[in-house]
Amino acid sequence: MRELNLIRPGQLDWVEKDAPTLQGPTDALVRPFVASRCDGDSLPINLHGLRHQGMRLAMNIGAIDPVVGDIVGKDPFKGPFGIGHEAIAQVTAIGDEVTNVKVGDTVVVPWAISCGECYECKLGLTAKCSTMVPTSPGKTLCCFGFGPNCGDWGGVVSDCLRIPNADHMLVRVPDGVDPLRVASAGDNLTDAWRTVHGPLQQRPGGKVIVIGGGAHSIGLYAAGFAVRLGAERVDYFDSADERLEVAEGFGVTAHKVGKSDRRSLLPKISERYDVGVEASSTTQGLRDCLRALRPGGICTGTGYYLFKDTRLPVMDMYAKSASLHVGVSHVLPHLPEMLDFIARTGFEAERVTSVLADWDDAVEAYAARTTKVVLKRDPLNMA
Repeated sequence: MRELNLIRPGQLDWVEKDAPTLQGPTDALVRPFVASRCDGDSLPINLHGLRHQGMRLAMNIGAIDPVVGDIVGKDPFKGPFGIGHEAIAQVTAIGDEVTNVKVGDTVVVPWAISCGECYECKLGLTAKCSTMVPTSPGKTLCCFGFGPNCGDWGGVVSDCLRIPNADHMLVRVPDGVDPLRVASAGDNLTDAWRTVHGPLQQRPGGKVIVIGGGAHSIGLYAAGFAVRLGAERVDYFDSADERLEVAEGFGVTAHKVGKSDRRSLLPKISERYDVGVEASSTTQGLRDCLRALRPGGICTGTGYYLFKDTRLPVMDMYAKSASLHVGVSHVLPHLPEMLDFIARTGFEAERVTSVLADWDDAVEAYAARTTKVVLKRDPLNMA
């Protein structure tokens, strides 16, 4: 079969490899026909030349937190490996004990591998599954398409994936929902949902701030969801005109900031907010988002904060009883409710897609410097 690989940081190509097979009665095989580029994949794709050398040096001297090496390797993103972990797929085969999905079903493939039965999975921390994570070389994440340290599960831009614990892992796409609309449901779209859905349940009708620019699509999805979930006001800050235009299309108040401006945004922020979404992946963005909260406000950081000493305004948080939540996305507990919301409301998540490309053009399209890449091909006729 054919699989899109990161040959080395900055270089993509197709690779032929053996197709996976069912290895147990709870396995399923799926054929991805829609794949979406996670915001995090921009790191290995653009991490070449001096950038790669700089990251490796920073890891060696201890400037970057050691857990980063556990995820990406001591030689960051050393290839080749199958890349990509957001997919909509068709079920092509199931083990004897699989009952929740059948051959021909269209399903969301979650980015992280989990069992559904361990202590962490029962708590909803499916990306930290204590059954599967210890099986990965880095023993920090176990997932599709993010490098050898996260396990040999392959990337989703491929002809076949093996899904363990299929009854737990796979979630059917509701009837009538276009797979292209939920292309990113396996990670970024659901990650954005959790940043605003839960907090707005605690603060109904609250005001929301989104600081974008790093996690390109997550910030936009979050801003759009916040509007549809009834937020009184949603302010979105970014430097990219294309993303500001998308935000305005969702009914968000968009604010342009300087691309190279690393100073605080607080002088430009006149409101105070119940909910904050930090998607700039910068320490300054995290500090600004926290300081912009109302008393009791909730901030969720969605980016990579790589450096060892990330300074936060803890006393300010204490004084206003603010909460900060950071962490990898645990999509499975949120997927059914989010998919149902999209089916009921028609939320147009596809507005965020900036490049929609044919599957065969993945080598060029997946490397595009743009907000959100989605690849597509025809599903199989399995009637």
